[in-house]
Amino acid sequence: MSVTKSAIISIVGKPNVGKSTLLNQLVGAKIAIVSNKPQTTRTRITGVLTKDDCQFVFLDTPGLHKPRSRLGDYMVKVVNDTVTDVDIAALVVDPVPRIGPAEQELIARMKQYHMPSVLIINKIDTVKNEDLLAVIAAYSQEHEWDAVVPLSAKTGENCDILFEEFSRFAIEGPQLFPDDMLCDQPERQLVAEIVREKMLGLLDREVPHGTAVAVERMRERDDGLIEINATIYCEKKSHKGIIIGKSGSMLKKIGAQARADIEELLGTRVFLELWVKVKEDWRNNQYQMRNFGYEDE
Repeated sequence: MSVTKSAIISIVGKPNVGKSTLLNQLVGAKIAIVSNKPQTTRTRITGVLTKDDCQFVFLDTPGLHKPRSRLGDYMVKVVNDTVTDVDIAALVVDPVPRIGPAEQELIARMKQYHMPSVLIINKIDTVKNEDLLAVIAAYSQEHEWDAVVPLSAKTGENCDILFEEFSRFAIEGPQLFPDDMLCDQPERQLVAEIVREKMLGLLDREVPHGTAVAVERMRERDDGLIEINATIYCEKKSHKGIIIGKSGSMLKKIGAQARADIEELLGTRVFLELWVKVKEDWRNNQYQMRNFGYEDE
């Protein structure tokens, strides 16, 4: 494949609009975790797709929100930094004709840096086509978009149109990543995120948002099975009991679901061992956040 141009695209928006689902759909593989809870993504994830003569580099970001912890401050900084240094800014929104504070702030940054901007109206599989006209009208009054693409990240509908629009802004230059590269995250980080995803799906309220996962060990045995030891860190002793569950039932559930996805990711059998430890208020502790990979110098 002869790549002659590339496009670096930031995917931004408020929490829970489907940014990570869109990234996975565009790349064609699950490289970002998803859940129906907001603020699932905590740091920037780079997805890469080499298609025809162009390499698309997608930067998935946390949802822009009002931070309530040092971790929240870090997540907002990731969003703001990512919007400024790209070829295209893609704002993902819900199919409702109402522009919230997060969208207004992101649009202001796009105007400030005079960058090509694409409006992506997600979840069109949940509304009627005629309802989209009001959404397009509302956002068109706020900003002059280079392209507007209604699509479904879940089904992939109209994603081909999105690629056509992105291609228009690709820049001539050398290939940035190898042809077969899909993600910049190391395997250990992907495994940790899968475990966190399962907690987001199985646990309620604040408990999963106060967790972090560290993979302490990954070792391949002679028979091809990969042994993984990971520690789940939570902020309170009461949360530890909830994560473990009665007689270890919840931890077993988290482990079983995570193991299935990890085996699909790695393409081999996996033995996954999970432990739970308490790190009180780690989301406001700079040292702990750096240990979990959430803090810049």
